[in-house]
Amino acid sequence: MKNLKFTYPYFILIVALVGNSCTKIKTYDARIQGKEILIPAPSKSPAINGPAIYGCTPGKPLVYRTPTQGERPMKFSAEGLPSSLMLDASTGILTGMTPDKKGEFKIKLIAENEYGKDLREWTLVVGDTLALTPPMGWNHWYTHYHYITDEKIRKAANAMVSSGMADVGYSYVSIDDCWMRITGEWAEKSTKGRKTASVGLDITAVTGETRDADGRIIPNSNFQDMKALTEFIHEKGLKAGIYTSPGPRTCQQFEGSWQHEAIDAQTYAEWGFDLLKYDWCHYRDIFNELPESKQSLEEYMKPYKLMNDLLRNQSRDILHNLCQYGMTNVWEWGKETGQSWRIGGDLGHTLTEGGVYKIAEKNIQLRLYNGPGGWNDPDYLILGKWRSPFNKGAQIAPIELTPNEQYSYISLWYMMACPLFFSGDMSQIDDFTRNLLCNIELIAVNQDRLGLCAEPVRMDDQAWVLKKQMSDGSIIVGFFDIANSGDQEIPVTWSELRLTRSQSAHDLWRHKDLGACEDDLTVLVGPHGCSIIQLVAKH
Repeated sequence: MKNLKFTYPYFILIVALVGNSCTKIKTYDARIQGKEILIPAPSKSPAINGPAIYGCTPGKPLVYRTPTQGERPMKFSAEGLPSSLMLDASTGILTGMTPDKKGEFKIKLIAENEYGKDLREWTLVVGDTLALTPPMGWNHWYTHYHYITDEKIRKAANAMVSSGMADVGYSYVSIDDCWMRITGEWAEKSTKGRKTASVGLDITAVTGETRDADGRIIPNSNFQDMKALTEFIHEKGLKAGIYTSPGPRTCQQFEGSWQHEAIDAQTYAEWGFDLLKYDWCHYRDIFNELPESKQSLEEYMKPYKLMNDLLRNQSRDILHNLCQYGMTNVWEWGKETGQSWRIGGDLGHTLTEGGVYKIAEKNIQLRLYNGPGGWNDPDYLILGKWRSPFNKGAQIAPIELTPNEQYSYISLWYMMACPLFFSGDMSQIDDFTRNLLCNIELIAVNQDRLGLCAEPVRMDDQAWVLKKQMSDGSIIVGFFDIANSGDQEIPVTWSELRLTRSQSAHDLWRHKDLGACEDDLTVLVGPHGCSIIQLVAKH
């Protein structure tokens, strides 16, 4: 058992002899000092990460990069791989076509290098359900806004690999708004007097005819070849995401899919995209034109059901991310029309006003609607450096959250089993931000096959204690300071957690075993700080 540094008087250490010596804890000091990096550096020997289960539909192209930490070069192999799939021995990238028939394929993924070997049981589920675990990736919006280009997307894909994010399971590289063209009239309205980063945009690069003679959408001059872009992303074993709106225009007034839904879905599939974010925005203009008597739930659902049916009939699997801001209790019907759905507004506009805690509280309240194949989406992870929507100078700058708050932010997302999409600057990921994003033990919590969102044990204006059941039988307990008035001791008892025996405790941020707990545990955290503890029953 590894030793910890304890701080008196906050840590009470009780030693007992039960067969062998073991450390028993009552209070654990989990405070951090500034931008402290908590996770240990990866080992040189292979460690295969990622979900244990993966959903796809029959007879579709598959690209899957085996998320593996360790020193390269590395040799990959697989046992039980369907004949329609191939594994690149040097990269661990799976490509090919999914089996034509439905079923579960038990596969052993193996990685070896001069320092060791690792094996991972991986189940490919060929059926009707995608996103059996929450999708993970990056979206450009909170860094590049209107300024997005093919080059920036390619650099983000490269950074996903070089930063180590791909080695822990991040896979989607997603384009948000402003990749299309915009007409001159709407270009002026999009930029005139706005506070967003559209100020200073080169309008000439994005204006022009929005569709060709056949009705196909035309990318703006910053995206010369979408198919070449997705091929670049796929060659790295990653997946490509794209964005549009069911309305005639997107949020930023660019060309939407209204009355072109079928040809757009076909085009995105032919280009090679693996995810579509479908943003309500100016569909409200269509909806508001309906007589009030016809503004029904079915009409709210209509554009998403239409696009979902079209996507399911394409030549490749494409995840459908509903972005309609939680209207009409979308969590009650979202799974009928896609794989994830936003439960509220844009977090970037409320981030420094306690928005993280507000949206997390709502997400936890909606936990029963969350699970394999359909996920509540509380919006992106804005960590490290980003471009604030209120920054008229459009400069990328560090996020205005304390280190404690950044740890709490991402810990809540890990525990809620929600999509993990980073939207900070991929070119400026420092060691602290990498430590936040690449905690393999907490990613495993997020990617657990049960797909359970954490439930509240206790939530008030002083502290939250959250509990998450894992498929291996362990319990994850999250302690969060809400008061933000100083250091706080947060207790929990076994009766509150519905536990009946002593537990072995493990700190999922520091990757350290803490010892045994008998019937309660108290954790000390800093202002807006947190601690995530795994409890395993002792036999």
